[in-house]
Amino acid sequence: MAKARGDVIAFIDAGIELNPNGLSMLLEHFEWYGADIIIGSKRHPASKVVYPWQRKILSFGYQIFVRVLFGLKVKDTQVGMKFFRREVLEKTLPRLLVKAFAFDVEILSIANYLGFKRIYEAPVEMNMRFTGASTIASRGFVKTAFNVFWDTLAVFYRLRILRFYDYKNRKNWITPDYLTFKGSK
Repeated sequence: MAKARGDVIAFIDAGIELNPNGLSMLLEHFEWYGADIIIGSKRHPASKVVYPWQRKILSFGYQIFVRVLFGLKVKDTQVGMKFFRREVLEKTLPRLLVKAFAFDVEILSIANYLGFKRIYEAPVEMNMRFTGASTIASRGFVKTAFNVFWDTLAVFYRLRILRFYDYKNRKNWITPDYLTFKGSK
């Protein structure tokens, strides 16, 4: 994302079946709301999503957990389709530590903490056919669920207890070159 050009930067996760037309829907929402961040949401009233009921229950529980810990006023942080104002990424990317399970929560909670409060959800169309560690009955599911939970608690600890993400602690940030904006648009 740090290599992207322009004032609006988007990403979409690989490996999930999202309707690509949703990108234009998110961009429209981004402009309508004058947003800092627009996130695709399975729980938006206009979303068309197919996924197992067990995952719906787990997703709902996780979102309550995230809302309590971080105060994010969104219902779904985990869909891998998001649009950011460039300034949001310039301020948040250098602070990120999570590279796996709670990346979405970390970037959204840091942005919110830094004052980027205009975070809105937009509808998505997706068909989620889980395999491997993503299915609730799989052997790897418990380990994956634990890692998500652990990474989320780690973000909370760094944000609320250590104040790691505060600018005064920038000497402790581990910022790889690929997360550094070079100032060009």
